[in-house]
Amino acid sequence: MSIVYLNGDYLPMSEARISPMDRGFLFGDGIYEVVPSYAGKLVGFGPHMQRMQQGLDAIEIKLRVDEAQWRGVAEELMTRNGKGNLGIYFHVSRGADTRRNHAYPENIAPTLYGFAFEIPPAPVADKAAASCYRVSTAEDLRWRRCNIKSTALLGNVMHYQHGHSRGHGETILYNEAGELTEAAACNVFVVKDGAVATPELDNQKLPGITRLMLLDILRRHSDIPVQERVVTMAEVHAADEIWLTSSSKEVAPVIEIDGQPVGDGGVGDVWLAAETLFAQHRYDY
Repeated sequence: MSIVYLNGDYLPMSEARISPMDRGFLFGDGIYEVVPSYAGKLVGFGPHMQRMQQGLDAIEIKLRVDEAQWRGVAEELMTRNGKGNLGIYFHVSRGADTRRNHAYPENIAPTLYGFAFEIPPAPVADKAAASCYRVSTAEDLRWRRCNIKSTALLGNVMHYQHGHSRGHGETILYNEAGELTEAAACNVFVVKDGAVATPELDNQKLPGITRLMLLDILRRHSDIPVQERVVTMAEVHAADEIWLTSSSKEVAPVIEIDGQPVGDGGVGDVWLAAETLFAQHRYDY
């Protein structure tokens, strides 16, 4: 995984150079996306690019996302780095200025960066092969614009570390009202009595692409009841199943939360049905 994309050029990662005055370095002033691919086939590329444009617009970086152009970059990165199972990372910062100033500078060019990295094979709908998670919980202490996929991820990193330091694979977050928001690096779904629920989107949650795809797939291709609504932490702790969703995890079952089993402590039947459908339709978007 040695060839990267930087401002129109492909070059070895060891030769890539970004100015120390780049606002992505100084302020975390940028937007990023991560798109999984399996054997050269991209997952959810269109929605990822739409979300990147929404993020750029939200922080007023003047760049129009040309989906065909970015797809070309992704395909070139896959070709140059071996078409295996790859994550494609795209990063757009506001660019480098001559001085450090909080206000957005004018007339500087954005920095465009992309690279590929190895990821595990696509998840399969098999309870015995599922990657299961044990998680912690914590009050959500991040900023109030979590709907923007900003490169400034320190709040998420600190929450993730909260779980990691306890031997857990994620940290599920809740707000001051005791309502589920999301996890440090994932969206969260709960299942009770066969019905699926996930928090409705607002400024407290990232509009995850796997979340978007899973909701659409379940609604179009199954009879499983699905709701987007307020989910309380009492519901989380009483859930029969909990899932984490992200581009890297796809739909991952949680089997333990704060040291207590979720449901019967095993992988649930609703997860199996959902992952089966997701695997069938992951390349539709």
